[in-house]
Amino acid sequence: MPAWVPSVSQHFMWSAIAVLAYVVSSRVRRERRVPTAAIAWVMGLALLPYVMLPLYLLFGWRKQKATAHPPRLQANEQTHWATALLDSFGLLPPAPAQVRFHADGAESLEALRQQLASARQQLDVSMFLIGNDAVGHEALEHLTRQARNGIQVRLLLDGYGAWTAPRRQLRALKAAGGTVALFSPLFGRRSLGARNLRNHRKLVIADGARLWAGGRNLAVEYFAEHAGAPPWIDLTFDVKGAVAAAAALQFEADWAAARGEPPQPAIAAAGVDCGDFAQFLPSGPDQTEDTAEALLIDACYRVQRRLLAVTPYFIPDDALRMALRLAARRGARITLLIPAVSNHRLADFVRSRALRELTDAGAEIRLIPQMVHAKAVVIDDTLGLCGSINLDRRSLLLNYESAVLFYGAAEITWLARWIEALAIGGTPFVAQRPGLLRDVIEGLLLTIAFQL
Repeated sequence: MPAWVPSVSQHFMWSAIAVLAYVVSSRVRRERRVPTAAIAWVMGLALLPYVMLPLYLLFGWRKQKATAHPPRLQANEQTHWATALLDSFGLLPPAPAQVRFHADGAESLEALRQQLASARQQLDVSMFLIGNDAVGHEALEHLTRQARNGIQVRLLLDGYGAWTAPRRQLRALKAAGGTVALFSPLFGRRSLGARNLRNHRKLVIADGARLWAGGRNLAVEYFAEHAGAPPWIDLTFDVKGAVAAAAALQFEADWAAARGEPPQPAIAAAGVDCGDFAQFLPSGPDQTEDTAEALLIDACYRVQRRLLAVTPYFIPDDALRMALRLAARRGARITLLIPAVSNHRLADFVRSRALRELTDAGAEIRLIPQMVHAKAVVIDDTLGLCGSINLDRRSLLLNYESAVLFYGAAEITWLARWIEALAIGGTPFVAQRPGLLRDVIEGLLLTIAFQL
């Protein structure tokens, strides 16, 4: 046997060391994992410690140091259950907001142009990716023009998504006085920690008072026809008021984390004294709790009449999957819209088990023939949610995400009608019993679904 091949006793010793490292680090960091993720790590560390231990040290940690939270408010009988829940997590409370949804890509792009042109002091942009295409070039040209005009321009790109960004335009932005930072770059990181935690937040903030947000990245497929294919179906919106100020605070925290600096106070922004109430919802490793998933699970147990949801990827963890299934079994109308074929084929394959369970419980699954990238949820007539959060484990448990909760009747009605209109063009998902091979492969892939 070659010298580099370990003996059986050596293999067991390394397996024990790897599993012990997992147990000790999880206890010290008080890391909370879903059972499937914990089982996957332990099995991998026990069977292949030489491969899995380095991967665990790079990717095995989920929660980071939580950001400072405002003091909790005193709840009362009139407090919405979602407000009370998120207040317990230390999030900023709802406030009046002026909201405008963008029904399609053309409307969203025009609203983005107006947002970029409206800044008078500061323009902050957080994106997962910017495409090397017409939309990406135009957005960077707007930022560069504003920087030349003396506006403080800051662009935060995820370290993975930044690979698609046009380098020439980024250099022009920097030359004009703008600042570009990469969140958790693949190489040259300023700090230790997991490498698989991506910043998926999509925020364009003007003067700390106006927010453009939602599911769209700054690339052509999110807004217009591209290479003969129709634009992806997506949702964005713009908000004025304290919600935008809360997003600005989150941007400051993300910007400081990316640059390894202490966070600076956000620009002071005036609120609005009219409009329905809305609330900024950050989710991710920087939050003490899994805020978005906790809200969705609570919603499933509280929904009385209907829960409408649209998402490009559907790989919920066991807790959310069970909550949705039980809500359907007790008679709530659960309607889920997903693309018939998304841009992630492996995610399409793995989602089948959860879809079969929901269909058996009485939920309605609609397959949309076009790529759907929108992320929105409506609970009864009392709450709407829209933002960057997909209904999958990576988005709910690993990524830095954000959304806005809408408590007003006008916004909830708009979202519900948009989802129901989209559902008309879909076809029902028909559950088919899987063969043995597919069932085994689905089970194996679900053990690593938290990374998909």
